[in-house]
Amino acid sequence: MRTICFIVLVCLSYLPMQAQTFMTRNGNVSFFSKTPLEDIKAENTQAFAAVDLTKKSVAFTLLQRNFLFPKELMQEHYNENYVESDKFPKAQFSGTFTGDVPTKPGIYKVQVSGQLTLHGVTQQVTVPGELEVQDGKLTAKSAFAVKPSDFDIKIPSLVKDKIASQINVKIVAVCLPAK
Repeated sequence: MRTICFIVLVCLSYLPMQAQTFMTRNGNVSFFSKTPLEDIKAENTQAFAAVDLTKKSVAFTLLQRNFLFPKELMQEHYNENYVESDKFPKAQFSGTFTGDVPTKPGIYKVQVSGQLTLHGVTQQVTVPGELEVQDGKLTAKSAFAVKPSDFDIKIPSLVKDKIASQINVKIVAVCLPAK
């Protein structure tokens, strides 16, 4: 009887990892620009993320207007003058990862490559990432820098010294098995 109970427990603990696609609608994407004149930070907690372990694919999408800034004027300038949220409402990433496929609890370092679309411009990017499996959840993380100029985002000379030439981006998406 104990043997049967043990086998059932082992099978039940393994079931959450049988799902090969993990998703969330509450991924966290934040960015930070540091200059001697001003720090700019914003956070979006409504990013959609999907990780398919079978295909080793990753996809993110978010609405630009969902970024929240500490200062309302920064948010207004971001949406109207820089990313032009009315014209280019979404930022998206679609790609694949290399490295081990998570099959049991732990942290897995991966390299993520794909197409990042921002401000209507698509660029090929390769960034470091991490996939963590714990309690039936898959957490996808990455930290990297983007240059606004690579995405045709114009910074007026008047504020050029207030915005970094490279913006640090962090992503944390706690995903559950897709149903």
